[in-house]
Amino acid sequence: MQQLKLKTCIHQFDKFVEFVEEFHLNENDLVLTNQFLFDPFMKSLNLPCHFIMQEQYGVGEPSDEMMNKILNETKKISFDRIIAIGGGTIIDISKLFVLKNLENVTDAFEQSIPLEKEKSLVIIPTTCGTGSEVTNISIAEIKSKKTKMGLANDVILADDAVLIPELLSTLPFHFYATSAIDALIHATEAMVSPKANPYTDMYSKEAIRIIIDIFQGIVKNGEVYRLERLSEILMASNYAGIAFGNAGVGAVHALSYPLGGTYHVPHGEANFQFFTSVFALYQKKAPLGKIAKLNELLSLCLKVEVSKVYDTLEELLNHLIPRKPLKEYGMTIENIQGFTYNVIETQQRLLANNYVELSNQEIEEIYRELY
Repeated sequence: MQQLKLKTCIHQFDKFVEFVEEFHLNENDLVLTNQFLFDPFMKSLNLPCHFIMQEQYGVGEPSDEMMNKILNETKKISFDRIIAIGGGTIIDISKLFVLKNLENVTDAFEQSIPLEKEKSLVIIPTTCGTGSEVTNISIAEIKSKKTKMGLANDVILADDAVLIPELLSTLPFHFYATSAIDALIHATEAMVSPKANPYTDMYSKEAIRIIIDIFQGIVKNGEVYRLERLSEILMASNYAGIAFGNAGVGAVHALSYPLGGTYHVPHGEANFQFFTSVFALYQKKAPLGKIAKLNELLSLCLKVEVSKVYDTLEELLNHLIPRKPLKEYGMTIENIQGFTYNVIETQQRLLANNYVELSNQEIEEIYRELY
């Protein structure tokens, strides 16, 4: 039985310019990034690469419409290597562009075409949550279906993942917090997944320890404290990516997708809404399984009794970004049943990774409780 797979080569540099020198960026490279990253870190280097600024083709998280617009632009350029420099949106988009003969990204998500890799891919995350630099997963909003869909296939794995703490230095606190919370969720969902094993647990546990310790430091010392530990949070996000790339994530992500897809709630923030509620239900249904080891770890990290870990964890996270009722995002009472149906119909890939099976009624009750 396979325990761990990591095909991506991981690199780390303190500064972006060190990466440029090591990877010999040239005219055969296509860089997908954002203007707010290009200006401070790339502009002065006068690189010979082709550059595409993602925000010129749409705002927010990736959608099939945005991706297809950029895909059409890439067809005008001759390149051998794609370099993704950005957050989850940039990374998820770039993964699709390694595919041969791709005309519409929806075909890839629906896997209605052969998936064959044609370009090499280098990913440089500039947030501390996605972990996507080491996973074979791309997520996008498919507007025609009013939900998010995921493609999980090894052909879209990065050849190289590059961690550069300098690139996190300009990340606003809200985006830092939502992405780091997302990394914590990746690690905890992976730890209780049916596919978890001692190797994925090792990465999950270390990610959880690092992230909670940094969060506690921020609560004690203020938002600026995060700048002292950029290398560690980036590494923890990477650890969590390795864990969930092998063990998977479950109901927290599954329940978040209709909210994110319908009301354009950022991915990490949408996941946060369901995090502790899903795990409290897991705990209620099967307290003696894998979740017991997670609870022991959380108890040590949070310095509270096991019975108080989820209340304490929610209190800690609320110091970073307060959790809001779902209705404040625009969700309506009528959405509750619709979202439940959407999860059951479109997110079986994720629900298969649940710690314990959740019924339709239990999923609906979580939406209703949080509404």
